[in-house]
Order: sequence, then C-alpha cells, then structure tokens
Amino acid sequence: MSQPDAAAPMVEARSLHREFGTVRAVNGISFRIARGEIVGFLGPNGAGKTTTMRVITGFLKPTKGAAFVGGTDVAQDSLATRRRIGYLPESAPLYGDMMVLDFLEYVADLRGVPAAGRRDRLREICRRCGLMEKLGADISTLSKGYRQRVGLAQAMVHDPDLLILDEPTSGLDPNQIVEIRELIRQLGREKTVILSTHILPEVQAVCSRVIIISDGKLVADDTPTALMERESGSVVRVVVRGRGGAACDAEHVRTVLRGVDGVRSVAPAEHEPDGALAFRLSSAGKDDPREAVFLALAGSDLSLLEMHREAVSLEDTFRRLTRGEGGARA
Repeated sequence: MSQPDAAAPMVEARSLHREFGTVRAVNGISFRIARGEIVGFLGPNGAGKTTTMRVITGFLKPTKGAAFVGGTDVAQDSLATRRRIGYLPESAPLYGDMMVLDFLEYVADLRGVPAAGRRDRLREICRRCGLMEKLGADISTLSKGYRQRVGLAQAMVHDPDLLILDEPTSGLDPNQIVEIRELIRQLGREKTVILSTHILPEVQAVCSRVIIISDGKLVADDTPTALMERESGSVVRVVVRGRGGAACDAEHVRTVLRGVDGVRSVAPAEHEPDGALAFRLSSAGKDDPREAVFLALAGSDLSLLEMHREAVSLEDTFRRLTRGEGGARA
C-alpha cells in the first residue's frame, strides 16, 4: 500500500480526462488543492464536476491523466486513497430502518475504525453535526435536513484528511444552514474540504478559493473576492446629460461611448431624471475603462454626472464565465 506523501498537495488533478463513449465529460482539467483549504468546486449542470469528484474518490477511472490524493495515484491505489476521503454525495445512501447511532456504528465498522473508543468518537461527531437528540431515532423517520446531517456524520466517522461534500446544506432550513456552514469552517481548520454547491452565497461564506468548470474545462481558479473584483473592473455605470442644458440624444451618447478604447458594449441603464441618461458599459478586457471614458466625455459636448464600477456578485461572475465569456485563469 502506498504511503502518504506529507509534502504533496492534498488533491491534484493532472490533465484529467474522462469520456463516456463519444461524450467527453472532463476535458484536460488540472488543479492542486493544498492541505487545510476549503475550496468551492462549481459548474453548471452537466459541466463535469460530479464526474471529476468521482474520479478523485476512486469511483471512476480517468480515461487519460491522473488524480492524486496526498501524493497517491487514485487509480493505482484506490483503497489507500479512499481511506483518506470522507464523501457526502448529494443524495446520501442511508439505511432507513436503522437507528442513527447503529448506522454510524455500522459505517465505522466498515471503515475499520477501532472498537476501542469508537462509541465516544461517534457521539462527538453526532454532537458536532447536531444529532444528539436523534441517536435512537430510525433514519426513515427523520426530516430531509436531519438525514443530511447523518450523511455528513457518516463521511466523518473514520477521521478522513479530505472531505468532499456535494450540496451539504440541501434541504436544511436557514438556521440549520448557518450551523452546517460553521461546522464546515471548523472542519477546514483541520481537514481539506471540497464543497460542491449551487448556492453561491454559501461558497462566499465558507470557501477560501473557487474552482469553476464548464463543458468539462477549467474556466476559473481564484479566491471569490479576486474573481468578483476582476469582473467588476469590466462593468461601469455612466450618467450623462447635454452640456449647458442642451438636449441629450441617446444614440449620440452611445456613439461617443462606443468610440472609447476598450469599451466592448454600451447598454441603457435605469431612467434618470432631468433629462440625464444612464448607460452600462462593458470593457473588452480586464482593465478598468473609467479614465478613458472620462477623457472621451471631457472632449465631447456631454457632461459627466456620475460614473462608478458596478459591484459584481459571485453569481454574476459564475454566469459570465460559464457562458463562455471568460477564459481560464490561474
């Protein structure tokens, strides 16, 4: 059995490909995740993120390339790597006719957790997952939220180095979501966590880094703040009116703004009072176009009343990148 490499990243994908017949679900993805990181792993439906997670966890073999956990090639020694991984799929497979504590005992036995001290460890996990009131309840009687908590607890019973969580707050109420987010933060202090979710505020709340894939390819890899700031530089709101009270023609304003170097598109924004017109500009690259816009308007027959970069949410950034408007960024 392969020995863990303490110097290696916790997770590494090297030019990972996975094909299903003629369908290429994962197309040359490469990334590294260090120990102790909480990483949001995002993509639209069908992007290949679930396939990638299944390759990392050893459930699927890559068609080309390789995945490593702690320096060990998953395809070469899947048993060793699975011992280091706790996996919560979106729909956690649970035995409804078992009581919560009995089920976790069963999972612990399958995972080879030593019998000595096992019950105390399971109770501590249940305490952290908010399950202490349900230890003797049949899983079939639990709400979806509590079943999700049982799924998270089963992923933790063998004290894995890496937790892969697929939609961990699915079905939880707002209070439970806050509790699970805090638990994920705590786990990130001692373990590596990969979080796959469609709830982007959740990613902003708990993740130090975001990996976004689309059509099987990597399109972004950065901190949430850096991604949003980078996209914010390309969206500017401008309010103008004619100089000296002159009438302001919208098409004339568009012509002036379209002539500014770096401006890719000009779209009307919300209505402004007193004959002023508002527009939203998108730049052609990463650069902030405000200085060029200011100089262009100063040399025209228009007065600049207001100009500011618009705040771009992680959701806006995600939509832009997964619609093919952005490129891979490291």
